[in-house]
Amino acid sequence: MTLGNNEKKMLRCMRSKQKHVWTLEELLEITHWKDQVHVAGAGKSLDENGFVETIEKHMKFVTLGSEGLKASENGLLEKRIWDWIISQTEEKRTMNELFNAGFERHEAGPGIGLLKSIGISIEKGIFTFDNEEDITEIISERANFIGEISEEKKDFNNLEKELVEHFSGRKNLINIEEYIVREWKLTVKGIEVPDKELEEVELVGEITPEFLQKEGWENASYKEFDVNADTPIPVGGRPHPMQSLIERIRSVFLEMGFSEIEGNYVQSAGWNMDALFIPQSHPARTMQDTFYLDEPEKIDIPDEMLDLWASVHENGHDTGSLGWGSEFDKEEAKKGLLRTHTTVNTVKYIAENPVNPSRVFGIGRVFRQETIDRTHLPEFHQIEGIIHEPNASLPMLISTLKTFYSKMGYPDVRVRPAYFPYTEPSVEVEVYWRGKWLELGGAGIFRPEVTEPLGSEWPVCAWGMGLERLAMLVLELDDIRELYQPDLERLSRMPIL
Repeated sequence: MTLGNNEKKMLRCMRSKQKHVWTLEELLEITHWKDQVHVAGAGKSLDENGFVETIEKHMKFVTLGSEGLKASENGLLEKRIWDWIISQTEEKRTMNELFNAGFERHEAGPGIGLLKSIGISIEKGIFTFDNEEDITEIISERANFIGEISEEKKDFNNLEKELVEHFSGRKNLINIEEYIVREWKLTVKGIEVPDKELEEVELVGEITPEFLQKEGWENASYKEFDVNADTPIPVGGRPHPMQSLIERIRSVFLEMGFSEIEGNYVQSAGWNMDALFIPQSHPARTMQDTFYLDEPEKIDIPDEMLDLWASVHENGHDTGSLGWGSEFDKEEAKKGLLRTHTTVNTVKYIAENPVNPSRVFGIGRVFRQETIDRTHLPEFHQIEGIIHEPNASLPMLISTLKTFYSKMGYPDVRVRPAYFPYTEPSVEVEVYWRGKWLELGGAGIFRPEVTEPLGSEWPVCAWGMGLERLAMLVLELDDIRELYQPDLERLSRMPIL
């Protein structure tokens, strides 16, 4: 074969130490190359032709995640709580005193859970324990582990396996990163290749009219081309698979006689949650699940709407409900947030059209503080819809959803009872996929506490479905993140919808 100039240069440099095993850093230094791509490309070519042998080592390193960095700076959560407990007299080791000491509720709960797992219990409201030394030792080992990793990334194999396993089970404390480290060494063929064959020559790779007008082109050396090599297939532009799916869903609902509605990403907590009869103490309303905003921090809501929601939540207003029985915080309802569902659009639509029959749908982005994994994203799309008319019923809702999924190519649909704060009855919708039932969303009839305060006396069939999960079915994906990877080759292989 004819070696390229990069291959010749790398081989010449490696022959300066014929028995040496060369690392990437050493080859970059001796060749004076700035980009490791040159080493990787030349090394692969030399390996394929028997001049060098590539040695691959699989390495795993442990680094701190976002919560681990906070623990490194502020102290491990269980250590901070434990240090406070042992500094207090027995009668002051209570949850109230813990809150008074500055610990927030969202960290106190998980912290106490961690301490309970190593021997601390709560009896009559007081933290108790039997063996202070054992607990202190366990917590010190954990804190030292975090401190050790904070200095630099550590080899996975050199760390205590039990501690790695423990922190791997805690959200964002540590990251485990895997690398492939390559090294190269000469083969006998690489050592014995004649020096004359390693002399670099200028190869012409492109023949232009300007080049042919110069003298000496007849004696130039030209880069070889493999005329039998596969050529890239030109791919024209096409819509992103997600956009294509959105258009397909839109056309199905329009074909079924629905009209499309839209809404803003930024909403008030009142319209996003209170209008849906979600109690203000509901876990989904905490900072851990909802993106609350600094700008706008508050959104104006008419006083009559706030008074109405307060009456519904506190005593049920005149809906026949008892409400939630707790005091309604109007300032909480004014908080600005990124909408957690597109249901807020349909509720506003009902409020604006309380006595007009309607069948509407919407497709839009929603935002929740989800941990990213193969089936969850913090920003995703939701398909929302309602049937608002005098004869709306649960059978009508179920038949509508079955028709929709059948038109999307999934005739096997079932529903099962579920619970949602703002619908009764409520169901979860599942389709049969790859031999199992997969949940795609929730549906039900809006409760009177939702619709009657808005001026409607008709039943409202409502549903909300995750678009990305439906995309996983249609595109036959196992990981939702594949939809948003900037990989043009993979995207081009996805089916045209």
